[in-house]
Amino acid sequence: MNKSIELLAPAGNFDKLKTAIYFGADAVYLGGKDYSLRSFSENFTAEQMRQAVRYAHSCGKKVYVTVNIFAKNGDFGALRDYLVFLQEIEADSALVTDVGVAAMAKKVAPKLKLHISTQANTTNKYAAKFWQEQGAERVVLARELSLEEIAQIHEYCPTLQLEAFVHGAMCISYSGRCLLSNYLANRDSNRGACVQACRWKYAVRAVRPEQESEGELRMEEDDRGTYLLNSKDLNMLSWLHAMEECGVCSFKIEGRMKSAYYLATVVNAYRRAMDNTLTTEQAQEELCKVAHRAFTTAYAFGDNAQTVNYADSQESGTREYVADVLEGGAIPLVQMRNRFRLGDVLEILSPSQQFNRTFVVQEMADEAGQRIEDAKYVMQALRLHCPYALQAGDILRKVL
Repeated sequence: MNKSIELLAPAGNFDKLKTAIYFGADAVYLGGKDYSLRSFSENFTAEQMRQAVRYAHSCGKKVYVTVNIFAKNGDFGALRDYLVFLQEIEADSALVTDVGVAAMAKKVAPKLKLHISTQANTTNKYAAKFWQEQGAERVVLARELSLEEIAQIHEYCPTLQLEAFVHGAMCISYSGRCLLSNYLANRDSNRGACVQACRWKYAVRAVRPEQESEGELRMEEDDRGTYLLNSKDLNMLSWLHAMEECGVCSFKIEGRMKSAYYLATVVNAYRRAMDNTLTTEQAQEELCKVAHRAFTTAYAFGDNAQTVNYADSQESGTREYVADVLEGGAIPLVQMRNRFRLGDVLEILSPSQQFNRTFVVQEMADEAGQRIEDAKYVMQALRLHCPYALQAGDILRKVL
């Protein structure tokens, strides 16, 4: 695969940004405390964002900042200063949806590059050309597009950068333009407060008018309930070369609200698939080691009526996240995240050559040097004997 293809990962906070970069992301996207469509992610203060950009640039990576709400009149006073700030800290782009925000950015922060968010619903080559003429460097394509349609956009706009989602949660609504959250919970999806009503369990009831007193007949899909709006997760790992041939230059992973362990697993799998250090089949196995919904290629190959995940929420992964490596060395220092014991088989998640090596836990001790058999205290620091050289940032997972 062309080395210029970018692997773009979410960063819900500074630790996740470091995780994404450590496991092979070329760039990250993140949000501040305002103007972002993930208000309930931890996100970044102004100072944290400044530090994040500095850190990423020191690693040779890029940072794209989401400013992708549908803005109202009252947003623009402070928004002006925010855009100037993003230019000042040398963010690599602002991700925008609203034409008013794009216009203001061009005026007050002309050096700040603009990427057009998927929320803008760019579904055709003429819209893509319009955004390019407005000064956009890149368009994040709507998720409803097929590979054939993406190729047509690239042919029409050959110098426009095209970014497309390759993995993660899908919104059941058209490129995320959902009113259901606002209607049911008074939380506006398009301003960052989505309640994810599409993931709820729904019930459908039927009543015969002449027999109302006899109660209702409940209709369920099965004994797990009825999930009418719960989309499967996108997984395009097997089709990365096809996406590249269509003109996609940035492969985007969804998940600013996901855990650092999820992020490490997915970024690592895609990085290794892109670098040909894992086969497609091996990389797919990696993606199944972390919790996920059933996978779909969505609309990459045209209309698809099989995108709804009728089962409750997620499937468990085939591995359990048990520890973070804080310090490397002959007897590394780890921090317990889930319970494990002597005799358990642990597997190493790492960007290094130790990746996927396994070992049996035979000896461990707390920081006072007291030998223990059962790591049962959450966040406890432990010295763990391991036959392989681990690095700070590696993750240990238990083979189930």
